[in-house]
Amino acid sequence: MHDDELLTVPDVMKRMKLGRSTVYDLIRSRRLPSITIGRCRRIPARAVHDYITNELEAAA
Repeated sequence: MHDDELLTVPDVMKRMKLGRSTVYDLIRSRRLPSITIGRCRRIPARAVHDYITNELEAAA
């Protein structure tokens, strides 16, 4: 994973084993940061990593 890599929603779905609506819910609730380029939604790979790390820490 490259820190500056931008992922599509389907990429994030695959990596996190989540459905499309769950990924969009995380984006809407600002728990998973994203950017919009034109009409395309992109999620930084670092944001996915940080989200998972934060969730693991909260569960511990």
